[in-house]
Amino acid sequence: MAMASEQRLSHPPGADITIDEEKDSEICKFYKDTTVLITGATGYLGKLVMEKLLRSCDVKKIFIIIREKKGKDPQKRFDEIFDEPCFEPIKRKNPTFKQKIQVLIGDAQFPNFGLCDEDIETLKAECQVVFHYAATVRFDEKIRTATYINIRAVRDLIKITKEMKHLKAFLHCSTAYSNCIHPVIEEKFYDPPVDPETLINLVDTLDENTLLAITPGLLGKYPNTYTFTKCIAEDIVRKEAKNIPAALLRPSIVIATAKEPIGGWINNVYGATGVLLGAALGVLRVMQLKKTNNADLVPADFVVNSSIAAAWDVACAKNIHEKKQIREEESKQEKDNINVYNYVSTPEKPISWSEFENLGEKYGKQIPSEKCIWYYFFFTVESYWVYALTKFFLHTVPANVIDFLARCIGKEPMMVKGYQKINKFAEILAFFGLNSFKFSNQNVQSMWKKLNEKDKEMFEFSMANLDWSIYFRTYVRGSRLYLLQDTLDTVPKGKVKYYKLMFAHYALLTIFLAVFIKIFMILFNFIFN
Repeated sequence: MAMASEQRLSHPPGADITIDEEKDSEICKFYKDTTVLITGATGYLGKLVMEKLLRSCDVKKIFIIIREKKGKDPQKRFDEIFDEPCFEPIKRKNPTFKQKIQVLIGDAQFPNFGLCDEDIETLKAECQVVFHYAATVRFDEKIRTATYINIRAVRDLIKITKEMKHLKAFLHCSTAYSNCIHPVIEEKFYDPPVDPETLINLVDTLDENTLLAITPGLLGKYPNTYTFTKCIAEDIVRKEAKNIPAALLRPSIVIATAKEPIGGWINNVYGATGVLLGAALGVLRVMQLKKTNNADLVPADFVVNSSIAAAWDVACAKNIHEKKQIREEESKQEKDNINVYNYVSTPEKPISWSEFENLGEKYGKQIPSEKCIWYYFFFTVESYWVYALTKFFLHTVPANVIDFLARCIGKEPMMVKGYQKINKFAEILAFFGLNSFKFSNQNVQSMWKKLNEKDKEMFEFSMANLDWSIYFRTYVRGSRLYLLQDTLDTVPKGKVKYYKLMFAHYALLTIFLAVFIKIFMILFNFIFN
C-alpha cells in the first residue's frame, strides 16, 4: 500500500510548475535615493548614462558640470541637452525628470574643474557615486589642452572625491587604446610614458610653440595626444584612487546604441561611424587598414550599462571587504587595488574590418540617402604608397576638378578643404586599422555573471549576446536618421539619385578606361613602329 501510494504521488519529469519569485534589480536597489555626479554630461556617453540612471534607477539627484561654449551659457547648453532624440522615452515616462538634475558651472580645463568653493563643498557633503566621462576626444588635440582635460582634471576630481563623506563608488572612463603601444592589453595598469606631475608641470611652464616642437618626442610610440594622455591619466587613478572604491572602464570603439533608449542613436562621426557615413555618402573612397584585423566595436548603450554595473560592482566589493574586516595594511599591499574592466568585443563577439565594410555596404545600399555625393566606391589598402597613390586619384584630383568648376560658375570652392579634413581623419584612424590588438576582458565577463536575471535584462552589456548583422541594420538606419537628418520616407528619392550616381560612376570609369587604352595604344605603336 505504501509503495502504491508513493507511486501515485510521484511526479513525471518536468511536472514541477512552481513559479520562482522574480528577484528585484540589485543595481536599481544600489542607486535608489543616491546622489550622483556625472562629468562630461554634454558628451555622447555622458548623456546616455544620465538618461539611463534617470529612466531606470530611482536616483535622488544628479549633479552635472557644464561650461560656457561658443557663446552659450551653461543654462542654455543644459536646456539643449534634452533636445536630443535619446531623451524622448524618458520625457514620455517621466516629464518632470529634469527636476532631479542640478547644474554646476565648471570647466575641465581649469584646476578643480573650475568649480567654486561652495559647489565643491556641496559635492563633498552630498555626492555618493561619481562617473567621470569628461575628456577631449580629439586625436590631434594640443598637448597642453589634452593634459589639462585628460590628466589634471582626473587628479583634481579624485582629490575632491576622496573627501566625499558618503562615497560609494568612483568610475573613470578611459579607452581600450590607452595602452596601444602594447599588442596584448590585459585588465591591469601599465607604466605611463611620463610621470603625470612632470607632464603637468611641463605644460604649465613652456610656451605653445615649444610644446608644439617637443610633442612628437613626448609621444614616442603613441600615435596621438589622446591615447598618450589617457594612459597617463590611468596612472593617476592607480596612485590616487587606490584607497577608495574605484573602477577603471576601458571601452574600445564606441558606436551607436543597440537598443536603449532608442536603437541606432548616435550624434557624432568619430571613429568607425565616420568611416561608415563617409563611405555611404560616396566621399570616402580609400582607407589604409588591414581587412583581417578585428574592428573592436561596442554599442554605446552596452558601454553605459557596463559603467553603471561596474560602479555597483566595486561598491559591493568594498562592502564585502569591510564585512570580512580586511586590514587596511593588507589592502595597501595589494598591487593595484582597483578594478579594471576592458569593455571590448573581440574576446566574445569579434568582427573584422572586412565584415564591418561588408555589413555597412549591405545595409547602406538598401536605404541610400538623397544627400549622397557620389556612388558607393570604397576599398582599403595596407601599403602606404598604394594608399597615397589611390588617395591622389580618388580624393585629390576629383576635389580639385570640382573646385575648378565651382570657380568657373562663380561658386565658392569647398571640396579641396573638405578632402583635407577627410584625408586627415582617415590617416589618424590608420594606426588602429593597421595594428592588431589582443584584449582580455575576464573582469567584464565575471561582472556579467554576478548579475541576477532582472539586472541582465535591465542592464544588458554581454557582447556574447549581440548579433552583428541585426545590429548593423539598426546602426546604418540610425546614422542616416540621426546624423544626416534624413528620414526613411525619403528612401525612394534616395534610390533614384543613387542609381543616377551609379550610372555616372560607371560612365566615368568607361571613359577613363577608353582614354587609358587609347594612350596605351599610342605608346605601343610609338615604341614598336
